[in-house]
Amino acid sequence: MNITEAQAEKVLKAAISKAKAIKVPMNIAIMDEGANLKLFYRMDGALLGSADIAIKKAKTSRLFEMNSEKLGELSQPGESLFNVEHSNGGLISFAGGLVLKNKNDTIIGSIGVSGGTVAKDFEVANAGSQALLNNKYNL
Repeated sequence: MNITEAQAEKVLKAAISKAKAIKVPMNIAIMDEGANLKLFYRMDGALLGSADIAIKKAKTSRLFEMNSEKLGELSQPGESLFNVEHSNGGLISFAGGLVLKNKNDTIIGSIGVSGGTVAKDFEVANAGSQALLNNKYNL
């Protein structure tokens, strides 16, 4: 199952809405089930360096089927995935990347957000993720 264009746009609209509400310009990347970039949006004023980070957060979440910060916990010295962030062309192991699931709890893609603090990035990514489960952003 793959994220559709309509679903990706719904996720993007919710993430943009949250970023505007908290007044932080963000880079927002949405990937499909195969970790291919589906949509990318850079808000006016979003940090240029954060564009790559947003894409890598989305990629990290999709490839490892977990939130990016969870991978961070597992990649610490002494943990089972120590140094994994150096694989796959570079991964991001802090918050802001989440898998996207449909109403059947099936992974259909991922979202990565960067431009604010790690907590703000997570907040915006989570708003996008939750949009798939409610009807607020119907197209």
